[in-house]
Amino acid sequence: MQPARTYPARRDDVRLLVVDPAAGALRTTRTGALPTLFAAGDLLVVNDAATLPASLLGRDGAGGEVEARLIGHPEGGRCRAVLFGAGDWRRRTEDRPPPGSAALRPGARLEFDGLVAIVESAPAPALSPRLVELFFDVEGDALWAALYRAGRPISYSYLDQALPLWAVQTVYAARPWAFEMPSAGRPLSWEILLALRRRGVRWAALTHGAGLSATGDPQIDRALPLPERFDIPAATVTAIGDTRAAGGRVVAVGTTVVRALEGASAQPGGLRPGLGETDLHIDADHRPRVVDGILTGVHATVETHFALLGAFANRDLLRAALAVAEENGLLTHELGDAMLVLPGALAAEQPATRWRAEPRDQVVRIE
Repeated sequence: MQPARTYPARRDDVRLLVVDPAAGALRTTRTGALPTLFAAGDLLVVNDAATLPASLLGRDGAGGEVEARLIGHPEGGRCRAVLFGAGDWRRRTEDRPPPGSAALRPGARLEFDGLVAIVESAPAPALSPRLVELFFDVEGDALWAALYRAGRPISYSYLDQALPLWAVQTVYAARPWAFEMPSAGRPLSWEILLALRRRGVRWAALTHGAGLSATGDPQIDRALPLPERFDIPAATVTAIGDTRAAGGRVVAVGTTVVRALEGASAQPGGLRPGLGETDLHIDADHRPRVVDGILTGVHATVETHFALLGAFANRDLLRAALAVAEENGLLTHELGDAMLVLPGALAAEQPATRWRAEPRDQVVRIE
């Protein structure tokens, strides 16, 4: 499968692959059909984190090129980051060299367009020396202003152009917590959300600090996703409880929402409102306690995001879904097409007809 190289002309009109584990069926359609796949009483939970300009390009004390990609929330002037050497987003992360020794030693001075940071001891030196703690020369509002002046959204080499900040926001983006876009929610326009509401589907929000999807450092990448913080409002917990009590389905928009809800529910006392952090890695062995289905992007089998889908559908059905996605040329990554994995989503479908290449609205049943 190929990655999407640029953002679509309309955020709410990309291809959608529907996977119904209960029916063992797949359907290809467009995201405009999402409201027809839900039932009254269902609940959609979104991640309302706004995406930060989390890439900072600068120089170390010896004049060497360095890029810091933030992975921790800036607090008290401190922030965790992964450091890269020469190059920029046009070069594959796995081909980027590490920064020079002048950028990695404790006390090293880095400058990013007037914003100065001092490298403190690495928070996880056994994982990688490139994972560091930065101490900026400003904090509070001054630090936020400097980040938005000097930073850019994290972009990857498969893109045609560096992403502008507006392109990596959902329509409901609120607090700047995400270091990469919570991209599963990108196709949700207000028109789709209002159509869901008219159908009797409610939606609620939480905030989750979505982290990096890749660093090019094998040790760090094997550990991804790293621990990430979340904040679940009391209203969202109440909505989830009411939905489950009434027999409705709780559908997460994105893997970040799954990690937040499932991570919180695994704590003593179960799902409760408030701040938390999750290091939960979800795969086929996980049995969801809160989430019934997921709206996500299209992911290759090597990605941790794909492994997470195994908690919601069996491997054979997911492999069949990827075969359909590849045959239809569905696009991967943050600006690509979408996938809905939801039991009962195709319950009202007519008997499947034979699947054809490039169907606009077609069902294939897996026997």
